[in-house]
Amino acid sequence: MLIEQLEGIVERFDEVSQQITMPEVVSDMEKFKKISKEYRDLEKIVQEYNAYKLILAHLDEAKEILATEKDEEMREMAKLELDELSPKKEEAEERLKELLIPKDPNDSKDSILEIRAGTGGDEASIFAGDLFRMYQRFAAQQGWQFTVMDFTDAPSGGYKEIVVSVKGEDVYGKLKYESGVHRVQRVPATESQGRIHTSAATVAVLPEADEVDVQINMNDIRKDTFCSSGAGGQSVNTTYSAVRVTHIPTGLVVQCQDERSQIKNFDKALTVLRSRLYEIELAKQNESIAGERKSLVGSGDRSDKIRTYNYPQGRVTDHRIGFTVYNLPHVMEGNIGEFIEKLRLAENTEKMKEGLAA
Repeated sequence: MLIEQLEGIVERFDEVSQQITMPEVVSDMEKFKKISKEYRDLEKIVQEYNAYKLILAHLDEAKEILATEKDEEMREMAKLELDELSPKKEEAEERLKELLIPKDPNDSKDSILEIRAGTGGDEASIFAGDLFRMYQRFAAQQGWQFTVMDFTDAPSGGYKEIVVSVKGEDVYGKLKYESGVHRVQRVPATESQGRIHTSAATVAVLPEADEVDVQINMNDIRKDTFCSSGAGGQSVNTTYSAVRVTHIPTGLVVQCQDERSQIKNFDKALTVLRSRLYEIELAKQNESIAGERKSLVGSGDRSDKIRTYNYPQGRVTDHRIGFTVYNLPHVMEGNIGEFIEKLRLAENTEKMKEGLAA
């Protein structure tokens, strides 16, 4: 069954390899982008499959030697090769099964990252700023484009809220696990008694929706303009370039002030609005699938407490998978890849179990 699936993928890869060079595809940017993405996804599977076939061929050779060869030295070498290749075969099969798990079509999308201070007053805003810098550093490690679209400063530092556009390869596929409530336990700088306070910030990661995904009726939009502000609320732009967009049917409000051009800010605000409307539709679709178990790892519910950052113990714990590390400063420098990888593996394991039960 596995081999049949993989052979079908090889056939499709050959088709896509031809299509990607066709003039009618190259000249159509949207079509070329779509075909290129499929090519890259299939190429990973085909390369892994070719390596797997090589292992199978060497295993067959070793078995053949054991069945026919009389020379003891040759037989011993064949036995050693069998011992070495058998676990490699199993590992390759597991990798292939994982690659064959149907991907979330949103994984390849860019994202809107929203961080908001929660309970905890000034300390929550400072922590929201810490999370912003953590994600900024992680994005830099990934080679992603990280652009602030809107923010509200907090008087004691950090942000009451900050909205960022993140663009690059598989942005949503990696950042989606960050949606939820992040809790911090530490002694605030203003605490004279040295008591540990618990504060929280909420992170929401939205797949950036295309115009094809969500159609917005401009008659449903109210547009207001105001002056952009900088750190501490000081005006940095005397023209009314900042834009606030209200979607009348849902009451959603989005504002953008990072550009000096009102037109550019309006376009960016519409991008965020479109992504929020898309997220609402996705939530409805998930709820409407009767009897389907909702994965805790991939739920993205922003009311779920997902992670605790304990400064006195230098500990970071992800509550969804019970995973703890004791290198908090390293994590706050943007090194969250280990968490993301373990969450991805946990979700894929759930999907494989569901596939077997189906």
